[in-house]
Amino acid sequence: MTRGDGRFVSRPVPRLAAGLLALGVHLLFVLLLVFGVSWQTRHPAPVTVDLWESIPQPPAPRPPVPAPPPPEPPQPAPRPVPEPEVKNEPPPPKAPDIALEKKKAAAAKAAALEKAALEKAAQEKAAQEKAAQEKAAQQKAEQEKAAAQRKRDLLRQMEEEDAIRRMADEEAANQARLLKQAEAKAAAGARQSEIARLVGQHRDLISAKVRGNTRLPDNLAGNPEVRCLVRLLPTGEVQSVRVTRSSGNPAYDDAVKRAIEKSSPLPLPADRDARAEFVPELSFVHRPKE
Repeated sequence: MTRGDGRFVSRPVPRLAAGLLALGVHLLFVLLLVFGVSWQTRHPAPVTVDLWESIPQPPAPRPPVPAPPPPEPPQPAPRPVPEPEVKNEPPPPKAPDIALEKKKAAAAKAAALEKAALEKAAQEKAAQEKAAQEKAAQQKAEQEKAAAQRKRDLLRQMEEEDAIRRMADEEAANQARLLKQAEAKAAAGARQSEIARLVGQHRDLISAKVRGNTRLPDNLAGNPEVRCLVRLLPTGEVQSVRVTRSSGNPAYDDAVKRAIEKSSPLPLPADRDARAEFVPELSFVHRPKE
């Protein structure tokens, strides 16, 4: 700060800044109180003016921190001083040892022979192993082939046995069927014989009953035959009688017709199949002397 005479007067900057800050805080607090009271009483706000004697100077800038000096480059290590090379002179050539050379040659030949023998033995062993493997494979193939053949033979035998068994079963079934047919035929024959017997028996009974009710005319000569068609119910009752072949004597024909009607019901067999020979129509033949 300068005075009128041009001399500088120094003041403590921190104390002045603290004082100004405290003064500003108090002024702000007073303004808040005044503003609050005036806002409640609605009085015009007073105008306040801050009077500054001088503008405070900003703090002096700090001096820049000097940068650290760069590190010194490392000094190269001193190279070792090479020692002078000592040249070894080759020994003087020796005279060749003929015995040693022959011994080495013999050893090399023996080693070569031994190697060849080992290789030959290995080859022979490999050949034997290969032959053994081939023989084993051939035996296995033969065994498998034989097993397959046995299986086929067994299957064929089973099929033949099945065929024989089926033929035997069919033959037995045919025999049983023929026997059953024969039995049925015999039974049917016996049945037919029984039916024929019943039919003949009841025809005789019907003829006897009609003959007992027939009144022959006095002038009847010979043994005339008359045929009538009689309609019957299953109970034997006569529904109608019609002459299909006359004897030539109307009186005799009428006498037979009346005798049939008088004999109703006619005796019919109880067997259904035998009764079917009489119902619903019966062909009746009558002769006076039979």
